[in-house]
Amino acid sequence: MKATVIAVVGDKKSGKTVTIESLTRGLVKRGFRVAAVKHIPEPKFTIDTEGKDTWRYAQAGARTIIGVSSDEVATIEKMTMKSYPFGSIVKKCRNVDVIFLEGFRRQVSKKRNILKIVITKSAEEASEALKVFKPILAFTGPYSTKRLNSDIPYVDTSRNADEIIDIIEKIARKKKT
Repeated sequence: MKATVIAVVGDKKSGKTVTIESLTRGLVKRGFRVAAVKHIPEPKFTIDTEGKDTWRYAQAGARTIIGVSSDEVATIEKMTMKSYPFGSIVKKCRNVDVIFLEGFRRQVSKKRNILKIVITKSAEEASEALKVFKPILAFTGPYSTKRLNSDIPYVDTSRNADEIIDIIEKIARKKKT
């Protein structure tokens, strides 16, 4: 079984996280297993905490550090995104039906095997998205793209997330069979 991979793209503070939260909540209620991958563009960002044992292991030179608690397992791999193939990120999401990618604009723009949900705030953003992103599953966000005369549906996920969840469910169920 292959997961359905959907990138949610848009400008900073456009609503990507809220959209993924809403879609995840709806899909989980319908019985789907969902993974979410967040691109963090801030330089020198670390999920680790300075001074903690895991941080100290990394400082000592460990390339992979795994923290295990009663409720979760966290794996930290020390490497640059340039040296880590994009496909390897998706492969880490095992035993799921749908994978949401937040961000990764450049990496996903022309990848035809990754569907895109584009969040737009203006006609200019929507027009640019039509040129840059292939394929686009749907538009959402403050700007309604219904006036663009495009075959790509506009769904206001803040008001009716079920409409896009229905679309995703149909695609994911096809992949399951």
